[in-house]
Amino acid sequence: MMRSAKAGNKTAQQFRDAALPCLDDAYAFAQVLMRTEADAELAVQECYRRALRRFDGLRGPAIRPWLLAILKAVCQEKLEEPAGENAAPERRDSATIRQLVADLPAPLREVIALREMIDLSYKEIAEVTGIPVTTVMSRIAEARALLLAARRAAKKAAQAKPAGASKPVVYRANAC
Repeated sequence: MMRSAKAGNKTAQQFRDAALPCLDDAYAFAQVLMRTEADAELAVQECYRRALRRFDGLRGPAIRPWLLAILKAVCQEKLEEPAGENAAPERRDSATIRQLVADLPAPLREVIALREMIDLSYKEIAEVTGIPVTTVMSRIAEARALLLAARRAAKKAAQAKPAGASKPVVYRANAC
């Protein structure tokens, strides 16, 4: 019995050593997927609980994609809960990149976040999302194009005259 307790502590310590450096990336990814800090925190906690239970079976150095894949599954489960089904998607008026990313469709939002915010390779993103590398590449390209278009539209709207601005005065020559 003492031997199994020591083995459990060793596994827990190995998990901490391997998984804690990925915590910031996991939280950043969860914020993109869940859209609120509280939901992101809960999702990361559940992810780490599940990962610890499955850690004995993990082989190899690729813990970050493995953790993020678990996190993605946790977030999908939480988003599919009945309370989330009726919630309207959050709309954003500001033109910040994070907000523009939040407005992307979920498949594009997750790949662009994994690439640009967490800096995973295309291969690692494919592992996390469970899609082929070529699909990862096309989704990233599509997400970047949509972000660029949205950013340009936001800039154009910001430069346009505000509604209700006075109309220009037109002077007509007097026909005398």
